[in-house]
Amino acid sequence: MTINFEKLGLKEVINASGRMTILGVSKVSENVLTAQRFGGEHFFEMSQLAIQTGAYLAKLLKVEDAQIVSSASAGIAQSVAALIGAGDLYHAYHPYTEKISKREIILPKGHNVDYGTPVEVMVEQGGGQVIEAGYANMCGPDHLEMMITEKTAAILYIKSHHTVQKSMLTVAEAATVAKAHKIPLIVDAAAEEDLFKYIQAGADLVIYSGAKAMEGPSAGLVIGKKEYIEWIRLQGKGIGRAMKIGKDNILGFTQAVEDYLVHGSEAGSEMKARMLPFIADLNEISGLSAEVVQDGAGRDIYRASVKVSGEKTAKQVIEELKEKDPAVYTREYQANNGIIEFDVRSVNQSEMTKIVNRLKEIM
Repeated sequence: MTINFEKLGLKEVINASGRMTILGVSKVSENVLTAQRFGGEHFFEMSQLAIQTGAYLAKLLKVEDAQIVSSASAGIAQSVAALIGAGDLYHAYHPYTEKISKREIILPKGHNVDYGTPVEVMVEQGGGQVIEAGYANMCGPDHLEMMITEKTAAILYIKSHHTVQKSMLTVAEAATVAKAHKIPLIVDAAAEEDLFKYIQAGADLVIYSGAKAMEGPSAGLVIGKKEYIEWIRLQGKGIGRAMKIGKDNILGFTQAVEDYLVHGSEAGSEMKARMLPFIADLNEISGLSAEVVQDGAGRDIYRASVKVSGEKTAKQVIEELKEKDPAVYTREYQANNGIIEFDVRSVNQSEMTKIVNRLKEIM
């Protein structure tokens, strides 16, 4: 008997929360599954597989080099370790050695967020020490610059909807500071859709999630300067060993990047058009008021924002949506304001109808 929901005692999930790790992030295409199967059915010299897929992706992305890792989080930890160790084999074997004191990683305070784990946990796993720059509501180039010391190993910039958006310096401004002081700039762009702009803005290393915008298997991608990428590969002898990625996902992700560059993501205008009947149906339900809103970080992503009024709170509605089979997961970030958001990128019309029917039952 093949694997299914019933065999494992699992509920089916309608993912209206977006590309979220807690739900398995995204679906992969038949093309990607074929590449994964090729990887699963063959053997490779794994060190060469990493180098050659990196070189292939680097050519596609017009960068010096690239390395596929197990996740964007692994990309943060290994990038930090790489820049601290600077290619030293002793460091790879002893990542937390007291012989190296240049471990400070400067991070805008409003970027030190919890995205499922705190950013600082990944920095510390890589052997770095977070030094916060600026304030929770403001960080400019001067705030970043004043925190630089002889112990600064890198600057880390988190490009995410989780971070504070207002009064924050841009990637280009952070790159200007980094270059002036000859300090590497790492940009974590895990869920971002543009695979070119942050390198073009001056970042030395850029990290992407494989399973989010690119809809690949569980993976991460680090692109940038060849020397730094080689230092990241060296971490396979150290902390990277616990973060290794299998051959099937390496090849599946490589295919996903190639396909993504050809087809791209669903356009915001298409999302809005698909949502119009959904929004209209939600507005027919007593106690709900729905409208289309754009992603808070300014990406070309549009969602249904639903204001809950009446006897039940938004938090109660969210929990009731999860209770039955299929479980409906939504974006919960504004629940304290009485708002539930529905991300339809991974939701088809049939599933939208199921969501509407469930909400009618709940309300």
